[in-house]
This record gives sequence, C-alpha cells and structure tokens, in this order.
Amino acid sequence: MLHYEPFRDPFRELDRLSSQLFGRTAANQAMPMDVYRTDEGYHVDLDLPGLEPDAIEVTAVRGAVTVRATRSPGYGEKSEVLVAERPHGSFSRQLTISDELDADNLSAEYVNGVLRVLIPVSPTTQPRRIQISGGGDAPRTITQGDGGRESSG
Repeated sequence: MLHYEPFRDPFRELDRLSSQLFGRTAANQAMPMDVYRTDEGYHVDLDLPGLEPDAIEVTAVRGAVTVRATRSPGYGEKSEVLVAERPHGSFSRQLTISDELDADNLSAEYVNGVLRVLIPVSPTTQPRRIQISGGGDAPRTITQGDGGRESSG
C-alpha cells in the first residue's frame, strides 16, 4: 500500500527512510517533551501515548533525571505488517539538573498518555525575607536572592 503526496517535504521523507533503513529513530520523535517553569519548580511533560505506567521508569541520580520507556508493537511476528510508523522499543531522555533543584522531592504522574514530572526548586535556594532592625521610622526588609532589593514596611 503506497500513498503518494506530491508536496511532502523531501528532506523529512529522506530522514524517515534512512531511520527505517538503519533501524534508528531519534529520541525526540519517540518521546517529545515540553519544559516550563512556575513558582512550584520545573515541569517536564513527555508524550508517551499507549503505554502502561509500568512500562515507564523515572530516576534521579547525581544531577540527572532520566526517563525510560518501552513500547511493544501491537502485532506479532506472524503478522503481515503493512505500515509501521509508530516507534517501538526502548527510549530514554536525560535531563541534567543543577544543585538549585530538589531532586529528592521529584514527583511524576502519568495521565492520558502524558508523563508529567515536577522538579521543585530547593528550599535553600529560594529567596527569603530577612528583617533588619535599626534606627529609622520603619524596619527595612531585604530580600535575599534578588540582588539585595530593599523595601520598607
């Protein structure tokens, strides 16, 4: 079964064919991710559709968070495969994290085919307010961690 698309990107098609020929797929094709930051910390969302939670492993060791997943094909060895575009096999992504992040309190959940990992910021690196007493009308507060910005009240 062949499908012809005259306006398909030839370089993308060449990359896909060479990946199939040499038996390799790029990790970002098998496990695309978004990373964003909020007040809670860093959020990592990885698309892993069609997997059971037992097929996913998240580990944090010495400044690195690694996500591993295994996807098996839905067909057997005796099946005649007509099209096989969904990646299967073992995949992994590794993120290097700084000491400012709290890898000991990392959390993960898998909902609707998306693995959501939260890497909180370490409490010791978050800014905290220090009350300064001294002469003057009102006590001053200096916030540690933001360049020593001063405010009154």
